[in-house]
Amino acid sequence: MDYKSIFYPESRFGGFSNVDGTIAFYQRVNSLIDLETIVIDVGCGRGAYQDDPIPYRKQLRELRHNCSRVIGIDVDPSAKDNPFVDEFRPITTIKWPIDDESAGLCLVDNVLEHIEIPEMFFSECYRILKPGGYLCIRTPNLLSYVGLIARIVPNRQHVAVLQKAKDRVSERDVFPTYYRCNTIPTLRKTLQRFNFDACVYGYESEPAYLSFSKITYALGVVLGRITPNLFRIGIHAFARKQRREGNKPE
Repeated sequence: MDYKSIFYPESRFGGFSNVDGTIAFYQRVNSLIDLETIVIDVGCGRGAYQDDPIPYRKQLRELRHNCSRVIGIDVDPSAKDNPFVDEFRPITTIKWPIDDESAGLCLVDNVLEHIEIPEMFFSECYRILKPGGYLCIRTPNLLSYVGLIARIVPNRQHVAVLQKAKDRVSERDVFPTYYRCNTIPTLRKTLQRFNFDACVYGYESEPAYLSFSKITYALGVVLGRITPNLFRIGIHAFARKQRREGNKPE
């Protein structure tokens, strides 16, 4: 049943709520690019959002029309079939297949939770971005109920749990999680250590993970309205590589 239209009646006009996390995130991403920007989509995946039933939300995620080009990189070879990147490059070594200081924006959408060694990850983000380039991150918050459940449930059971909680979840899109940098304080400190000027905050979208019953969904709506920033379901982070010379991370 579509509980979203009950608890978020504005979704009857366009199909999305006024707290839609994807729309909020990608509106800001789009504001940071222009027709000269090279975008690196880290962990681009196979482009599963091509099945998104909301045209406006899907259009916001198609960055190719608003930038110079989108290069997708991923350890998963099936990402070569992503229809929303101009070029796909597989990640086969620790160093990403992207030239130093060549990207204007690095997109990291629901990827950070899968990173086992965050220091290596952020080092590569820093390396490939031009001075003044942007790093845009969206990831689950370990301190939210979603993050805590994900840590408790073994990785081998994530597919079954997600399929029960949400519609249209494919086993191909579920990967092991580590949550090594998935709290607001930890992510904020990490970005600062790697010489990014950053804004990191919690974001509470509609409780899609609780849509298996009306009661749990309603509870999620209430929690979303009273949850402090530190414990919200998602984390949005927008950072800029500082321009000062000789200011490389240790």
